[in-house]
This record gives sequence, structure tokens and C-alpha cells, in this order.
Amino acid sequence: VNLPCGVQTCLCLAVTSAFLLPVYSPTPTPQTAEGPETLKFRLSGFPRKHNEGRIEVFYKGEWGTICDDDFSLANAHVLCRQLGFVSATGWTHSAKYGKGTGNVPIWLDNVQCSGSERSVSVCKSRGWGNSDCTHDEDAGVICKDERLLGYVDSNVDENKVEEVRLRPVFTIATKRMPVTEGVVEVKNKDGWAQICDNGWTPKNSHVVCGMMGFPHEKKVNKNFYKLYAERQKNHFLVHSVACLGTEVHLAACPLEFNYGNATESCPGGMPAVVSCVPGPLYAQSTAMRKKLKMPSTIRLKGGAKYGEGRVEVLKGSEWGTICDDRWNLLSASVVCRELGFGSAKEALTGARMGQGLGPIHMNEVQCTGHERSLWNCRYKNITAEDCKHTEDASVRCNVPYMGYEKTVRILGGRTRYEGRVEVLYTETNGTLRWGLICGEGWGTEEAMVVCRQLGLGYANHGLQETWYWDSSNVTEMVMSGVKCTGDEMSLSQCQHHRTVSCQKAAARFSAGVICSETASDLVLNAPLVQQTTYIEDRPLHMLYCAAEEDCLSKSAAKANWPYGHRRLLRFSSQIHNIGRADFRPKAGRHSWVWHACHGHYHSMDIFTHYDLMSANGTKVAEGHKASFCLEDTDCDEGVSKRYECANFGEQGITVGCWDLYRHDIDCQWIDITDVKPGNYILQVVINPNYEVAESDFTNNAMKCNCKYDGHRIWVHNCHIGDAFSEEAEKKFEKYPGQLNNQIS
Repeated sequence: VNLPCGVQTCLCLAVTSAFLLPVYSPTPTPQTAEGPETLKFRLSGFPRKHNEGRIEVFYKGEWGTICDDDFSLANAHVLCRQLGFVSATGWTHSAKYGKGTGNVPIWLDNVQCSGSERSVSVCKSRGWGNSDCTHDEDAGVICKDERLLGYVDSNVDENKVEEVRLRPVFTIATKRMPVTEGVVEVKNKDGWAQICDNGWTPKNSHVVCGMMGFPHEKKVNKNFYKLYAERQKNHFLVHSVACLGTEVHLAACPLEFNYGNATESCPGGMPAVVSCVPGPLYAQSTAMRKKLKMPSTIRLKGGAKYGEGRVEVLKGSEWGTICDDRWNLLSASVVCRELGFGSAKEALTGARMGQGLGPIHMNEVQCTGHERSLWNCRYKNITAEDCKHTEDASVRCNVPYMGYEKTVRILGGRTRYEGRVEVLYTETNGTLRWGLICGEGWGTEEAMVVCRQLGLGYANHGLQETWYWDSSNVTEMVMSGVKCTGDEMSLSQCQHHRTVSCQKAAARFSAGVICSETASDLVLNAPLVQQTTYIEDRPLHMLYCAAEEDCLSKSAAKANWPYGHRRLLRFSSQIHNIGRADFRPKAGRHSWVWHACHGHYHSMDIFTHYDLMSANGTKVAEGHKASFCLEDTDCDEGVSKRYECANFGEQGITVGCWDLYRHDIDCQWIDITDVKPGNYILQVVINPNYEVAESDFTNNAMKCNCKYDGHRIWVHNCHIGDAFSEEAEKKFEKYPGQLNNQIS
């Protein structure tokens, strides 16, 4: 039986033999005398999952699409049930999953279902084959990933291309990761089949390379493969491919199948072979990595994995986001390839990777897919009224498969997101075994690498003792002294001891991690620092509590208390949480420290650190601030405050909120009493010891140019630490007198 049906009729599948198809105008009409037909349904184009895609109907022996005119969620409900799913969660218009190719008909137009129909054929429409649409208007559906009870999928398209791979044919190539060259193969039932290279073009290769996670293709020397092809018994499922080069999946290209089973016939007998150019992160030689530099005007932020995140672009000397109006896979793919990844898997809208902070530089970006840079695409400049950061655009790119997840595992936790870390190592006799990591020095940055390597998101904690996770018979420490920056793709790229050196070598002192799908992300409001900076000469008799909390420089201890004063560089700090999880102190309330002088609790020893440095980086003065009141001072529109310090309340910063430390609060300063006149750098670092996990630590530092004449201070060019463009850095270095007034 070929007709998927609703819950009410699924039990009748064994006895239902056919379904009579009437012809419909805008209102249902009686059945014609054409005789019974069999309907089938399938999802085509580029479905990111098996439960979404362009909807196609098999009618009169031919597959065709449905126009998006008058389409609704009710239509999608009916169609999803006919595909064997319980309901729909959404639908798409304008050929989001690609256009129907070739002479594919548009079978239905102006479909209007109530949602309860057992078949789309009983819904109102213009009638079968009666349409005024083009394939630019092909409709798609997104079904809930839950099958109907008793459903048997009779609509499997044996020739549907879902999985594609590059199979290397030389031994030396199989030992390298990632695989950049090989025979193109597509999944066929239980095996893999080749594509005939008859008429194969660089555009086809470009699409395949994009799927494999590579930005570009390169020419292949086919002579190396001819001998291989003659010795192999190839099975060709696809006879010809005609991509435009902008498709994000081979399934979106016009394909000519060898209908039925794969055959051995192919003019010339050669399978299609593709060679790809890796991006800079995946280049196998240092020289190639230097040659393939990452772009300096575009970046991804807030993603848990490489190749995903909120899209940010540099305009002038200021980073900003992109509004998601008209954001699609073509534009997302331009971003991905520009950054050295493949084509886009998803073009995400609605700030799915967190909200940015600062300007929104671009709106209604429209790329053709051929551009080398996002700046080459059509776009509109934006005004404050056009978009908000709730509409920030994001991407998920195809990245090369590296197999890193096979060399590490975590065991013993309550969920798959936590456990003791074990690494795969090779013994002297060549045997592979699992071993433990010494917990000494293990922290958040190391845990970040493990969580990313396993595809488990961000690190909540890096643990140095794991006695409560004893669920493995592995007891030997095989790695110690692990030190990561947090950016590595795998633990093998981090520094560690050549030979194991661990003072506490018992298994209970091995390293562990707790991972999370989301994390906080703190960013300082740099312009506010610039606007609020000033100097105050504060009498010593007003600084007793500050001295007790170590907020003054060392020379203050030798001062003639309570006479005299200290010169303080004061400013306000407004710290935003733009991540996807609340920022909470690492320590629970039971371990907070009460400070009687100021009458408050400290939930973190150092929440922010302040430094004044000379032009060559020498520190001339410093300050720090404990989190004595970490709370939601204010929030974005529509976001409610959750944390308030009063009455020993919970401390933290909610997503979309910020904590404001005003310039007139104790310790909100740097003691510059001993600093001589000159040109300096003011630096503020949030969460400097990485006590609390964040999705992005690179935006935790802010730097400003600073000129002090002994009486007044001028602060300008305040930027988040990693956000200096080359031009801004040059201006920074050429600041008048900066190099002539260095103070050690």
C-alpha cells in the first residue's frame, strides 16, 4: 500500500488497496472518470533532518511540488500525517529547501486545508496541475519528529541522496585527517555507490567540497585515478550531476539516476573524483596555514563548536551584528566559506546564538552564493528603528570531519554531559588503551576543550577530583600537566608533560568535566568607561574599609593614616550577559564570605581586575573588585530581573541583563597615587581567573588609551580587547608622546 494515512485509518493499511483521486477546483468537486490513482509523498531538496524539506507529491506517475500560495500550518499538518509524522511544527515558503528541478510539475496551488483532513487531495485547491506559480514558490514542511502509531514508510525514495562522502584511494591519504581528496560516493540502501564523472564540472566539486567542510575545490589529476578505476568494480547510482555551484547539498542539484539498482555502466568508466582546499584551521602544514589566513573583518561568536555562531562584521573600528531579515542559506554559505569552512548547514535567525552588543551593521543581506566575501553581497545599511539584537543572524557551517571524539570519553556521570575524563593512548607495543588525566592544574579552559571535542557544548566546570564518578576499571594516569588556551580542537593540541608527573596519582584525583549546551557570556560596556572616567583625591579617613579589602596600592600601608589622601582613577563598569545562560558565582551561598566593614557577602574573590599599564605592557598600577553584589541592575525590554543581593538574595546576571558598578562605589577604581604623568593603557578584565565558564572569554578584556598630566586624565579609544583592527592598533601605537613617556 502506498498511501500513508492518519491515525484513524492506519489500522486499515492491510486491507486498503487503492485511493480514488478526484479533481478539485477551489471547492471540492466530484470524482472524474480518469480512474483510481496512487498518491505518494516525500521530502526533497536539502532537508537538514529527515523530518523537513520540500514537499513533493507523486501523481499520475510523476513527482511534483506544491505552491506556497495560501499555504498554512493546517496544510502542513495534513501533509506531515501523510508522511507518517504525528503533526507539523512549521512550514516554509519561497523554495527554502531548493526548487523543483527539470520539468517537475507543480501539482497543487492555493491549497486550503482545515487541518483535520485525511489527505491533501480532499482539501480545497485549484485542481491537480492547475497552477500560476514557478518553482521559486515551492512549499516545504517541518514535521514533528514523532511517527504515527503503526506507520510503515512506503514512500522511501531509493534514489534520494542524503549522505555523501569522499573515499580516499591511496594509503597515505587514509592516514590523514581531514580527508580532502577522493572518490565521491553516495549512500545507496545498505552500501555506497559512485557517481559517473560524465560531464562532471568544477561547480559540482564546489558543492561536494562545501558539504565536506571545505571552502574551495581544486583541479584533480585524473591520471592517478584511471588505473584505480580499471581495477575496481564500481557501481554507479548517479549518472550525471548539473550543479550551479551555489547549492548547499548535492540533493539540491539536478541529478540523473540509474533507476533501480546501481549499475556498472558509465561512459569512460571513471567515478567522479574531487579534491578540496582546506580552510586555515584544517591545513596540514604550517606554510599552508600561514598562506590561508582567516579574514579580519568577519567572525563568529557565541557558538559551542567550530564553524557556528553569531555573525559579526567589522566596520570602521567597531564590530557589529547582522539583522536576520532575508537571511538564508546562500548568504550563510558565503560567510562559512569566507571563514574557511564549507557551505552552511543552517541559517539561523532570532539571535539563536545569543544577542550581540553594539551596532547592527547590515540588514537584508542578499547573496547569490558566488561572492568571496559577505561585503560583496547586496545589503542595506540600518537605522536603530529597523532591527534589534533579538534579530541577530547566526550560522552553522559544514566543517571537516576530524574524528577527535574517538580519542576521549567521559564516564560515571549522572548524564552524558558529565564524568571522569579518559583519553585513548598507544602503549609501547602499539596497543590502544584508555587512561586517566592527572587533576592537578586542571580547570575551565581544559574542560572547554574536552566538551567541544565530544560535541557536548560548553564547560560548566573542570574538576580536579572525581572519586564520586568511579565507574570504570581504568586506573592508570597517562597524562599530566595539561594546559590549554581553550581554543584547541582536541586535548592532543594542548601542552602537557612529556612523562607523567602527578603528586596525587590515585584515580580519585583524576580530571573530570561537567558540560552544558549553553553558557553565559559577559561583556563590558566600553563606551561607558570612557564617558565616566575621572580622578578623585579621596581622604584616607574615608578609605579604611577599602584598605581592609585590599583595594589600595601597597604604598598605602606606609601612609600617615588617617591624614593625607589617595589619588583614585574612577569609572563605572556596566557588565552585560549576552550569552544563553545566566552567569552565576561558582561558589554556593553556603561558602560566601561575609565582610563586616562594608556589610556584604563576597561570592567571588575577584570578579573584575583593573590595570594601568605603560605602552610596553608594564603594569604601573592595579585594582580589583570582588563580586560583593552580583545582581541584575537593569534588563533589556521584555526580560525580567532574577537576581537581587538584598536580604542575602541569590547573586548572578540574567541573560539580557546587566550589572552596573557605579563610579562612586568603594573599590571601583585604580589607586594611581604613585603613578607619574605619561601615556598609558587602561585595562579591565572580567572573570579574570575563569572561575565561571563562559561561551567566549576573548571578549572579557577592555582596553583604552589613557593620557595623564599629573592633574587630569583623558581616556579614549576604549574597545573590547580582541576588537582592535590593524588600523586602530597603529593609531594606538602612534599616540603622541606615548613612546617617550614609558614608566617602569
